[in-house]
Amino acid sequence: MAKEMVDAFGIHVGLVGYEADDCIGTLAKRLHHDVHVSIVTGDRDLLQLLDRDIHVDLLQKGYGNYRSYTESIFFEHYGVTPRQYVDVKALMGDASDGYPGVHGIGEKTAFKLMKQFGSIDRLLSHLELLPNGQRKKISTDLSMLHLSKRLAEINCQVPLTLYLSDAEFSGIDDAFIDKVDQLGLRLVNYALVQMNWRERSLSNHSIG
Repeated sequence: MAKEMVDAFGIHVGLVGYEADDCIGTLAKRLHHDVHVSIVTGDRDLLQLLDRDIHVDLLQKGYGNYRSYTESIFFEHYGVTPRQYVDVKALMGDASDGYPGVHGIGEKTAFKLMKQFGSIDRLLSHLELLPNGQRKKISTDLSMLHLSKRLAEINCQVPLTLYLSDAEFSGIDDAFIDKVDQLGLRLVNYALVQMNWRERSLSNHSIG
């Protein structure tokens, strides 16, 4: 369904064998030196991409609700840098992305450890400073921790070819609206009505 929708919407960015996060990360890092990049997403993993000219609007519950993050706002809120957030995710794991992290280390503890040590490498070099329980958990799941870090980190070196001119939004056409009706996507339909896209489409169709 997702592939059908993006095709109907005129979005033709993707590469077999790479996650969508990797494509987004690659484009963001490649383009942010020339243009300001805003990423609208419900995926907290993309917060690791925050940079001077890369902002993330994280979708919240409810229609049209989101929280905007800059690099500085993220640090003020979490007390770690976006880059350190990769190590936080590696420690705590993410079941939805298929990596468990360290068993028994949750979000609160992961952030605390990263604030204290700054990186997983530094943490592993000072395990003797940890309470016995935490030291045992990390030592036991050491291989999984390294795997989780590799999986948590977005690959920003995807061999994509994209020109900004090819990505310009030219409006919503009948093919997209037909697909929305065909799949019965009520929330998307509601958004189309609110933005008057259905009315515009009918008007253009009548003119044609």
